[in-house]
Amino acid sequence: MIERLKSWWKFDEEAEKSSADNPLTPLTPAQRRDTLPLLTLAFGWGFLVTGLFIGGALGAGVPFWPDLVMVSFLGNAANFVIGALIGYIGYKTACNSGLLYGFVYGRIGAYLPVLFLSLLLIGWQGIVVGAFGFAWAQDFNSTTFYVVAVSAGLLFTATTYYGVRGLELVSMPSVLILIGVGIYAAYSNTMQAGGWDAFLALSVETASKAPISNMQAVNLVIGSWIAGAIVMAEYTRFAKKAWVAIAIPFIVLIIAQWFLQIIGSMGGIVSGTHDFTTYMKLQGPIIAGIGLIGMSLALWTTGDANLYLPVIQTSNVLRRPQRVMTLICGLLGTVFGLGIYQHFLDWIGLLANLVPPLIGPVIAAFYIVNKGKFDTEKMDKLATWNPAAFLAYIAGAASTFYKQDFLVPSLVGLLVSMLTYLLFYYILPRRN
Repeated sequence: MIERLKSWWKFDEEAEKSSADNPLTPLTPAQRRDTLPLLTLAFGWGFLVTGLFIGGALGAGVPFWPDLVMVSFLGNAANFVIGALIGYIGYKTACNSGLLYGFVYGRIGAYLPVLFLSLLLIGWQGIVVGAFGFAWAQDFNSTTFYVVAVSAGLLFTATTYYGVRGLELVSMPSVLILIGVGIYAAYSNTMQAGGWDAFLALSVETASKAPISNMQAVNLVIGSWIAGAIVMAEYTRFAKKAWVAIAIPFIVLIIAQWFLQIIGSMGGIVSGTHDFTTYMKLQGPIIAGIGLIGMSLALWTTGDANLYLPVIQTSNVLRRPQRVMTLICGLLGTVFGLGIYQHFLDWIGLLANLVPPLIGPVIAAFYIVNKGKFDTEKMDKLATWNPAAFLAYIAGAASTFYKQDFLVPSLVGLLVSMLTYLLFYYILPRRN
């Protein structure tokens, strides 16, 4: 038994490199994946139920037309641009995020952004676990909530154990059901409000009770998916063609998340709650049951995709087998899920401030300093750490807490980190 445990824990570098997910090196051409499976996965990943929750939150403070539709699009468009920039780097280099951070933060310096981002992503995983428990229990304190949440966390962990191929198996069923139920919910909620004009009037009345500014709303949308946007390389590195690498964030953000936010806002405006399963119960037992199944499948896809992201990154920097990090990150996310979902919007705000500046130095280094390329043949000769990248992140993150009225904080943090990196890159030495 002890020998088997040691074998399971032992890090076999060659085995990890030859695996389908290869967290250690740039992918070989044979490890790239065909277009259809990747785009299918993008639809499954994009229909992350975060969009429904964020839509409900927007509907509580922003009039539906044209304000909510506009701020939802602008936030998703900003995330798409960031995701496309990172996605193209992933395609071009065939590297995951952990490797990309090594080019900019340094071989050892990459530990900090990777571990920090992984912790945030594990927290995201906890939110999905908690959402699964709440969807079935409709509370946070019953035995049902704890049993279902823990079971969901273990299910996500087990299926993610099989890597990116496992994600493809559960993606499309959730998408098809969620689209169908979502369209029905939009129609039904409009009819319950008394028609389109009555719905718009109700939206204005609802938003007037606790209004939020358009800038706050855009920042909320950006925060809901910025973590996914900056780890887009985890999936686009598998692409064989550049257009696929751009299509993945487009499907995820412009198609899937915008759709879900619109649907979620309509349900929230009419029912007074942002939770999809709660207002679907108003549609009767049959539709509610279908909605619960669709939500469960979507959360399953979401949980697997979210867990896959920190696993790949931590496996690379901690030099542990992917299976080991899947179990560790999965169990941590399960534990977090028992208490973090209740603080969903606070977590979104934290992500919006702290995550974008992490990737700013990478964008600046690839597109400006290195003229659109990283030399993957010299990865063993990278600097140990790069002070310019760390100073850029600190400046960018700090700037998001400065109140101003011309740009959303998350984008301010990204731009400040990029400019600061370029400023310090040319005047500070890189330690070898």
